Amino acid sequence: MTALLASLLLAAAPPLVQLETYTLPNGLTVILTQDRRLPTVGVNLWYHVGGANEMPGRSGFAHLFEHLMFQGSKHRPGNEQDFAGLLEAAGSSDLNASTWNDRTNYFETLPANRLELALWLESERMAFLLDGLDKTKLDTQRDVVRNERRQSVENTPYGKAEIRLVELLFPKPHPYFGAVIGSHEDLQAATLEDVKSFFRTFYAPANATLVIAGDFDPAKARALVEKYFGPIPRAPKPPAPAVRTLPVARQIRETLTDDVQLSRLFVGVIAPPAWSDEGFAYDVVQEILAGGKTGRLYRALVFDRELAQDVDIATDKSTFGSASEIRVTVKPGHLPAEVEAVVDAELDRLASTPPSDAELRRAQRNLEARLYRGLERLNGNGSRADLLNAMQMWRGDPGFVNQLVARYRAVTPAQVRETARRVLARDARVVLIVNPAARTASAQ
Repeated sequence: MTALLASLLLAAAPPLVQLETYTLPNGLTVILTQDRRLPTVGVNLWYHVGGANEMPGRSGFAHLFEHLMFQGSKHRPGNEQDFAGLLEAAGSSDLNASTWNDRTNYFETLPANRLELALWLESERMAFLLDGLDKTKLDTQRDVVRNERRQSVENTPYGKAEIRLVELLFPKPHPYFGAVIGSHEDLQAATLEDVKSFFRTFYAPANATLVIAGDFDPAKARALVEKYFGPIPRAPKPPAPAVRTLPVARQIRETLTDDVQLSRLFVGVIAPPAWSDEGFAYDVVQEILAGGKTGRLYRALVFDRELAQDVDIATDKSTFGSASEIRVTVKPGHLPAEVEAVVDAELDRLASTPPSDAELRRAQRNLEARLYRGLERLNGNGSRADLLNAMQMWRGDPGFVNQLVARYRAVTPAQVRETARRVLARDARVVLIVNPAARTASAQ
């Protein structure tokens, strides 16, 4: 399907999401999208700060605030239980937060009549968090985060390999180097003033976007946003990081050992930036290669040759290049080299020969279905509210969500082939093999 035909279909179809966008005088972007089918409302607040905004020697600050934001403020001097308790007593769900390279999000879903509570709490910690932050709270959450790193990275099967792959794709001084959660050394060295300075720089209205989604009255929602967020003073929008992402110019290979049962092959590449024009063809490439059990890699490695236990591709969409990794767990009795040979052959085949029209359409339908499933979810990671925030951050227009289907449908077989040839080239790859550590007789 040509881009022109896709655009004509888009023009004829009703928008997937009806929305309204405006900006407060202090710089806060507000996005309203109604859905009256259920009496619930979601609040989803993105701060445009993540690992990319941290200085050398000060890693992990954005994720640290994911914890500190639940520890009380000037007019709500409590802790995480107090914050969550207020919302849970009001019937909340989807109460959580997450941090990545370029953004940190905070979200909660409540009965429709409790929107004001969520807006008050979010504005309270935006405006007055530092009034309730002291060294005791910092020390407590610093220890919590360091334990989280031990559990989620250092003692998770293949966890250290995941971090090493990113380090090889984005070597120092690139801000994506390492783990978003930060290093033990940097977290331990952080002072209270370091942390407060980071907050003053990045947690301001002009560096945030607020989405309200669900069952609400727009006029009342506007009034509540003005009541709670309007008085927060405007602060300068922090400058964008000056980042240059260098391509992988030659294949990089490493072999690691870990306390795991089976070997695993990682093949990493730098994919197009988040939601960029060239990224739609790469999304289709991913779907063709590893879109469930119909993907080429799954069929070749798991069904046909029985070399692998599982296969998947994961891509972290990011501003300065997205880390994309193929992960294959090797079946007992086989070697990573056998698996890698098949992966090489399949990637080469897609880079040299366009997919069939039927295969392309299947990939496009799968991507559309995944999009629709996300839009059906009101709030939380990957939901409608979250996707609107993503479109605002990376496209400068939340309404771009209504172009996504047309963008996927406009991808051609030739674009798939060219994207695979360019992004997945052998010289552009990082290949990481993880083997089980040798076990002693007593350990066995």
